[in-house]
Amino acid sequence: MPEASNPDYSHSSKDFRCGFIAIVGRPNVGKSTLMNHLIGQKISITSKKAQTTRHKVNGIYTDNEAQLVFVDTPGFQTYHRNALNDRLNQNVTEAVAGVDVIVFVIEALRFSDADREVLQKLPRHVPVILVINKADKAKVQESNVLQGFIDEVQQECSFAKVSVVSAKHGLGIAQLIHMLKPMLPLGIPLYPEDMVTDKTSRFLAMEIVREKLFRYLGEELPYAMNVEVEQFEENEEIYRIYIAVLVDKVSQKGILIGKGGEKLKKISTEARLDMEKLFATKVFLKVWVKVKSGWADDVRFLRELGL
Repeated sequence: MPEASNPDYSHSSKDFRCGFIAIVGRPNVGKSTLMNHLIGQKISITSKKAQTTRHKVNGIYTDNEAQLVFVDTPGFQTYHRNALNDRLNQNVTEAVAGVDVIVFVIEALRFSDADREVLQKLPRHVPVILVINKADKAKVQESNVLQGFIDEVQQECSFAKVSVVSAKHGLGIAQLIHMLKPMLPLGIPLYPEDMVTDKTSRFLAMEIVREKLFRYLGEELPYAMNVEVEQFEENEEIYRIYIAVLVDKVSQKGILIGKGGEKLKKISTEARLDMEKLFATKVFLKVWVKVKSGWADDVRFLRELGL
């Protein structure tokens, strides 16, 4: 369970540190996967498709020395401009405005104009750690190749530190946490030590369904969809969750449901199993499809969805 019932703010050491860390980067560099490994639990959705993260998701890591509050942000979107993507970019800007450290994630041996554009949008008063992800690539294993790449990227900005990781395989995560701790201000923890996210079960259920949409649909269709929880009932024996998937066109509804309802059933079943694992209880999940034309350009509706 993501929520904690009995807050415990017992860390009273004068050397204890606590602060906010924004994880930023262009789409599809592995930001969500990185945060899931940093906190040791999956709370942010992952997909090989770009731009799957639409909300700022706070992940919390606490030990005897520090509490690190990670803010996973949407990737800066420089193409496909509409109200949705404009709002996502605004989310990123807001997320980095008040943090103590920024983790700027790029892909090993690749620094593109899109990476450069993200870097230029970062505030100059916040220290930035350059995190090079996907270090499991074969070419990266050649130290001279990697060091040459690091030297090249460091010419773009005065980074506070550099870290090399493989978020997918959990490599370099402990070293990154160790690097981040002394960069945070002294202070008591903001959250109970057993809390791993400030998001509700309702929000996490919605995100799990969105992840399955990205996993099992085509390249473009998931970007024309969103998910909203219409009903969420909790009791000691079972969670009853009712979720609507919003699509832009009637034709998209048919694609999502699939022949004989098979595709929607598969998405629902896998989402339910993930929810049961996360919530540690039985889950009844009902997922259906609603057509709402133009939702991605409806600013008022996006605000109602929390985007």
